[in-house]
Amino acid sequence: MSDDQPTDSQKPFQQLSPDVILTAIETRGLRCDGRLLALNSYENRVYQIGLEDADPVVAKFYRPRRWTDDEILEEHAFAAELASHEIPLIAPLLLDGDSLFEHQGYRFSLSPRCGGRAVELDRDDTLKWLGRFLGRMHAVGASKSFLHRPQYSVQRYGWNSREFLLGEGWLPAHLETAFAGLTTDLLTRVDELYAAAADCRQIRLHGDFHAGNILWRDGPFFVDLDDCQTGFAIQDLWLLLAGDSQQMTRQFELLIEGYELFHIFDGRELGLIEALRSLRMLHHAAWLARRWDDPAFPMAFTWFDTTRYWEELVLSLREQLAAVHEPPLSWAKQAHH
Repeated sequence: MSDDQPTDSQKPFQQLSPDVILTAIETRGLRCDGRLLALNSYENRVYQIGLEDADPVVAKFYRPRRWTDDEILEEHAFAAELASHEIPLIAPLLLDGDSLFEHQGYRFSLSPRCGGRAVELDRDDTLKWLGRFLGRMHAVGASKSFLHRPQYSVQRYGWNSREFLLGEGWLPAHLETAFAGLTTDLLTRVDELYAAAADCRQIRLHGDFHAGNILWRDGPFFVDLDDCQTGFAIQDLWLLLAGDSQQMTRQFELLIEGYELFHIFDGRELGLIEALRSLRMLHHAAWLARRWDDPAFPMAFTWFDTTRYWEELVLSLREQLAAVHEPPLSWAKQAHH
């Protein structure tokens, strides 16, 4: 089951009451003290759970039918593999040899609570550190392949998102024709850029390595491998870049200085940055649309499903159509790879 499929239930977490949550935790032999704090998460439901005579744990209840058991267990195995190489992350706990549990139809995992502060991406030393961090992660990621997790593809993130939004009537009538033509042109170009990178190796990735999934405490550690998948290394790098071309080039050079201490980067992947940005924009719109029947989404994303949102998305996609035809970022060492 991939994340481009809707769930069967319109309200998938409707039965996930505090009593169900706490009882689920106690089925694993842990004694809850009644404290329960909902943490920021929309795709799944995540809670900090207080325990008697022990540090709190974080319980993650998976959205029903989004991933198969094999896909979730492969995520857990990847986390354990990274941790075994002393790469700082919050990995699921093993209880009696298991990391994935089930209670009343809800699958869940437990992790240690680990606090930290937001990462400061405007610091040169931070970018170099994150580069080393990602280089180590990708060195492990390249050592073997996923068997069950999906691949980051133009079809899944781009064409499928486009077809869902048009097919389900999400676009205001006056924007449908413009959106249809624009996204056809954009994704055709993205397909071309992917084809140009076909010889670049794809590896196991974090898959969603943005600042919100990075915490800092005496250095970086990351959370949430929920989107781990196979793809190009640049997928885990480009989300750390911001600004104009000159600024992004500077940021990338700092990242890659640390990265290449542990893993070689194929400079041909730089041509995919704007393609990946385009895919992320389309996928995000379709993700919100697919989840709109979940009551948490209209409350959290009040600006979605307004005419202004779709007008601004079309404008942004027009800018992306120009961006995917621009030369890629240059990199001083690129010629040596």
